[in-house]
Amino acid sequence: MQPWLKTLTASVMDLRAPQRFSGFYLSRQQWLRIAILMIGDLGALVLAWNGARYLNHFYSPPPPQLVWWTWLGLPSLFWCFAFLTLLCFAYGGLYRPTARGQNYIRLAQLVSLVFLLVLVLNYFYDPSLDPPRSLFFTAWGGSILLVLGARIITSLILSQLQRRQAPIPVFLIASSARLRQLITILEKRSHYQVVGSALASTAHSPHTLRCILRSQALEVLVEDLPKTNLASTLYWNLRRQGIALRLLPSSREILYRRGLPEIFAGLPTLRVELPLLIGLDYRLKRVLDYVAASLGLLLLAPLLLAIILAIKMSSPGPVFFRQERVGLQGKVFQMWKFRTMVPNAPQLQAQLESANESDDGVMFKLKKDPRIIPIGHFLRRTSLDEFPQLFNVLSGDMSLVGPRPLPIRDVEHFDAWHHIRHQVIPGITGLWQISGRSDIGGFNDVARLDLYYIDNWSLNLDLDILVETIRIILFGRGAY
Repeated sequence: MQPWLKTLTASVMDLRAPQRFSGFYLSRQQWLRIAILMIGDLGALVLAWNGARYLNHFYSPPPPQLVWWTWLGLPSLFWCFAFLTLLCFAYGGLYRPTARGQNYIRLAQLVSLVFLLVLVLNYFYDPSLDPPRSLFFTAWGGSILLVLGARIITSLILSQLQRRQAPIPVFLIASSARLRQLITILEKRSHYQVVGSALASTAHSPHTLRCILRSQALEVLVEDLPKTNLASTLYWNLRRQGIALRLLPSSREILYRRGLPEIFAGLPTLRVELPLLIGLDYRLKRVLDYVAASLGLLLLAPLLLAIILAIKMSSPGPVFFRQERVGLQGKVFQMWKFRTMVPNAPQLQAQLESANESDDGVMFKLKKDPRIIPIGHFLRRTSLDEFPQLFNVLSGDMSLVGPRPLPIRDVEHFDAWHHIRHQVIPGITGLWQISGRSDIGGFNDVARLDLYYIDNWSLNLDLDILVETIRIILFGRGAY
């Protein structure tokens, strides 16, 4: 056989080669999602541009040399800018049907990059042209703010619509001890349907691959993937069929994700980069906490007053409920809430401990708690009872996002590794709150979510959690 023919034959058998070429593996719903996001982004850019033109029209309009043609009342410069922006968004993965498509920090960075690129191109096009600085900076700031606002609104709407679509068929691969537990968890999530399962030890076998294909699963969820000479074997086999792979990672694997692939002394390594300004992202988080809490209390004042009156009319006793909670580094502080139970609820809890519905007894959970006052059910379901914790944010005891601070009674039942969650400042909302907190039975699963948050923390993760929390308050369901 000729050498070139051997190469061609090898390429056909390449593990990375698709089974068949059929274009993009996207469903009609995913294409619709992309279209809605693009329309929202374009609409935000139009509003930003028109706002900048209106503010600067009488002072420094764009040079006529940069207006080659006009369409829909907007000059050619805008359409070139808008096309370049949407192209960068697409290349940056901001239209993908994954969490990466909700990277708000990346969104602002790409908008800024396009503006700077347009400025450089304008200089090379004609160095004598001087675009109005007021127009440039107004359009720049307006584009960032409006595109971020449009993304948050469209994400809220799309997240709600996604939950009304047909369940996603999922194939499970895990150890025998975890299979039943994972199936139970997914059955509580109406957005997923388990269509098959296999033991983790058989993950790389041809039989398991055939079972996955027969099940017509769109995604495969794997825990404890066994070691093999080529770790990506299952991934490549599924990718050739257009099936997505989800891994339940350990904390070590999450740390690996922060690394950049690099050959070091002839060895494949992952180098974990340090930020340019160490601690800047955390300081920004705390500044945002104080600013958002202050604005929240100011804007929500009429709603807070209405809740106070409703509680007064619903039940005798104080409006607010204060309880000792365990926060950063084990510090005990007083956490504020609107009262949703009878005044002597803490004393009555001892009598109800035998009816605790928590799987492991660490937390106290009772679906039909007799201590809740009439208005309390509504406040807890909508999470409006948590709003006074904005005062805890201003006092520095809490953040908007972080592991939920728990009562001393719960912390006394902790295992040793559970206390790791106390190494970061607690929050009003977190991954537990947006992951179906009323449906999570055991505290181990809660602690794993907290550890994932700590291992994988970023400003964008905080923003993502806040957006999902807003969706749950507006459309979803809170606690019992």
